[in-house]
Amino acid sequence: MKAAVSIVGTMVEPSDGVAGTAHALQVRCDDGVVLAAQLWRGGPARSVVIINPATGVLARYYHRYAAFLAGRGHDVITYDYRGIGGSRPAALRGCGYRGSDWGMLDFAAVLDEAERLAQGRPIMVVGHSIGGFIPGLALRMDRCAAVLTVGAQYAYWRDYARWARLSHCLKWHVAMPAITALLGYFPGRRIGWLEDLPAGVAIEWAFRRARMERSLPRAERAEIIRRLAAFEGPLLAVTMSDDPFGTPAAIERGLSYYTGARRSLAVIEPADIGCERVGHFDLFHSRHRDTFWQSSARWLESGGRCWDIGIIRPVTGHSLAKGNTHAS
Repeated sequence: MKAAVSIVGTMVEPSDGVAGTAHALQVRCDDGVVLAAQLWRGGPARSVVIINPATGVLARYYHRYAAFLAGRGHDVITYDYRGIGGSRPAALRGCGYRGSDWGMLDFAAVLDEAERLAQGRPIMVVGHSIGGFIPGLALRMDRCAAVLTVGAQYAYWRDYARWARLSHCLKWHVAMPAITALLGYFPGRRIGWLEDLPAGVAIEWAFRRARMERSLPRAERAEIIRRLAAFEGPLLAVTMSDDPFGTPAAIERGLSYYTGARRSLAVIEPADIGCERVGHFDLFHSRHRDTFWQSSARWLESGGRCWDIGIIRPVTGHSLAKGNTHAS
């Protein structure tokens, strides 16, 4: 069943005055959930780019970057996952949304819409954090020509940077599930920890195991492994050396599922882009327009052949080397 899409007659402006506007879209998923999305027109467009957000981050955080890509001649789709921002239901408590739904249902619906818009042009993905891992959960990801990810991982606690591991474990793997169990959802906005999250999303994050699929129902696991392995295009995983979530170990754990892809890992030092600190979230800020933004656009436009910041590391199959095998 193809996703149904309607164009709403409002325009969206980038929050910091970056040139460009977008049409507001509504994308209907196969289970009937409607997502709030935006289409940034770059016509005559050379490709369609989907931007997948991080967990608990609104689509509008990426609007400046989307407008930048549109200015280079790409049609760009930004959107809020179910339970977040414009895609939030009247009540999060009891909504039943899971984090894996963001890939299997939400990204899948947006990918269908991108295919309709592309009309034979390349479809590419830029994914931040969990948004860089979940594309492979969707059916027929082979429709994507290239995927560029930033700090992409699924938050397995042992992969956090050593200097941040204790605080992150207490915050995301102790406090978050406890608060969620008490309230029936995670009130992240109220306490200043990103956006509010549906209970299913927060619990998946808090109790995710070394093998991601072991957090899913057993009946879904083999199919998810098959989907992740099916993508055969270029996949560049970019991370900052000071990212406490997206450590090389965490990135490689996620990449180990994309066995069919042409995988590369680029590690950037803050000094490489003229900064003292960057971390997990900052690369999509407009201060990086002349460095990361330009390099990411050139990589997309070259079909995944041109990258010029940081050090490209070989992908070693981190999690498999440690003896973790895919669950059946």
